[in-house]
Amino acid sequence: MFYGPVSDVVPSSPVFEMYPIGFMTMSSHLEAAGFRTRIVNLAVQMLDNRNLDVERLIEKLEAKVYAIDLHWMPHCHGAIEIAKIVKKHHPDAIVEFGGFSSSYFYKDLIARPYIDMVMRGDSTELPHVKLMQVLQDGGDLSDVPNLVWKDRDGRVRENPLTNIPDDLDWCMFDYGTMIKCTLRNMDIKGALPWQGWDKLPLTSVFTVRGCSYNCAECGGSHDANKRLLCRNKPAFRSPEKLVEDMTIIQSYLDTPIFVIGDPRQGGSDYVDRLTAAARREGVKNHVAFEIFQPGNADFFSKLQHGFGEYSMEISPDSHDEIVRFAMGKGYDNASIDRTLTSAFDNGCVRFDVFYMTGLPEQTPESAMDSARASAHLWSLVGRDKGLFIYNAPFAPFVDPGSRAFENPDKWGYRFFARTLDEHRALLENPSWKHVLSYETKWMTRDQIAEVSYDAALELARCEFEAGRIDRDAYDTRVERTGIARGLLHRLDDILAVRDEAERTRRLWDIKEEGERMMASTVCNKKDLDWDAGSIWSNAPRVVTGLLKSSWPFNRGKRRAQQSL
Repeated sequence: MFYGPVSDVVPSSPVFEMYPIGFMTMSSHLEAAGFRTRIVNLAVQMLDNRNLDVERLIEKLEAKVYAIDLHWMPHCHGAIEIAKIVKKHHPDAIVEFGGFSSSYFYKDLIARPYIDMVMRGDSTELPHVKLMQVLQDGGDLSDVPNLVWKDRDGRVRENPLTNIPDDLDWCMFDYGTMIKCTLRNMDIKGALPWQGWDKLPLTSVFTVRGCSYNCAECGGSHDANKRLLCRNKPAFRSPEKLVEDMTIIQSYLDTPIFVIGDPRQGGSDYVDRLTAAARREGVKNHVAFEIFQPGNADFFSKLQHGFGEYSMEISPDSHDEIVRFAMGKGYDNASIDRTLTSAFDNGCVRFDVFYMTGLPEQTPESAMDSARASAHLWSLVGRDKGLFIYNAPFAPFVDPGSRAFENPDKWGYRFFARTLDEHRALLENPSWKHVLSYETKWMTRDQIAEVSYDAALELARCEFEAGRIDRDAYDTRVERTGIARGLLHRLDDILAVRDEAERTRRLWDIKEEGERMMASTVCNKKDLDWDAGSIWSNAPRVVTGLLKSSWPFNRGKRRAQQSL
């Protein structure tokens, strides 16, 4: 009902209506193997049409296998409810789950009567091709790696998680497949990665699966990957293949390309090879990089020579070095300062910096200091430089599998949910504060919520005084934050009402107001947008790209990749 600021620093809405990028790569491999696929983003369609009959939509879909992502934990309620609906209308079809969270809770999921299979792991493209071939030809499901399934007697069978590739150059990464499937199914809205993507598209490529770092709160850390996915080391996509992915995107869309994973994780020469290939192949699209550690002038200079115009982002989490070190990020504030100045001195046109509230060792005053530190960071660069600073609560859940989740006492967390059903129950609360799965030794759940709004006001003040926003924008931010805080308090009062009928009536009275506050609660979400033309303005380029991809040589090349 009142989602609060849980998604103010990500492109999607608070319902996290984005699907994993693996949907596209799985689709590419399955299509190349002769199987028809379709991506149906129910959440986007529900956001676009509040009167959508979801059951009727699912009933009209026809497939042998319905693959549902439970990747991010905010989907743990909706994904399971959708599985029930699919099984209701398609009782003879297979309902399959996959994703990080599915891999963590696979034993719980497979025990449910409406879920037939769970595919574990972070690289399930080829296991899915094997699965479909077995289902088509009547083979043995025991031969499908990473698969958890039920036999004819209903017994759970757990195949070994053995498909853990050492590199990612085998993976087919082609936005053209998604475009072709969308045109074939005449369903553009249903395939959008998130609401509004068609107006401001952002594409992605990935350098790595797995991670070299061990940040305490991250479900994708090295420790979490080892525990959940049996991945003992990161698997990298070569710089040359990464640039090939970029040029494929470029052939279809003039849109920013976000590079997932710090490219420096790939070794000392990874960036050199990446930038050389980008220059050689002529990557012209705007490219955005994330980095997990500070960068120096040499690194940024290489990016400038390889890509020309580029953007950066980094997540120090806190300006308090004690907090940051407790999280596992061992760099000081001086190195952040040097990173920002070096980047803007070497061609970076935009730099995003992210702070959070609700971390180990973080007191209310420490959280406020992160907001106050923005004034110093903005003072380091010119007023016309694209430095954007965000401060939002660590919400809604601590990632299962992360070191903090597995060892809460060490990091000072107290959890309100440990099991899958406990997380699902939290999502039924009407207020984001009561959905939070944790509090810490240093801040209660109430304090985390209050400080999130206090920090938002402080950040807005610093941004205004630095000349980054005008008075109207500042006043709007302050007013909106005040309304959001007031709504939070009103919901607290309503939830204290003992009479259930009266409590329900009062909740419905403010539901519409709560939904109006879905976006940009403590930050200006539009700051996240890169300048890009809509997919409609890219139509001529899309047509040209589709024609090129249909040439006989390219079709043969794709078949050869699939056979490998």
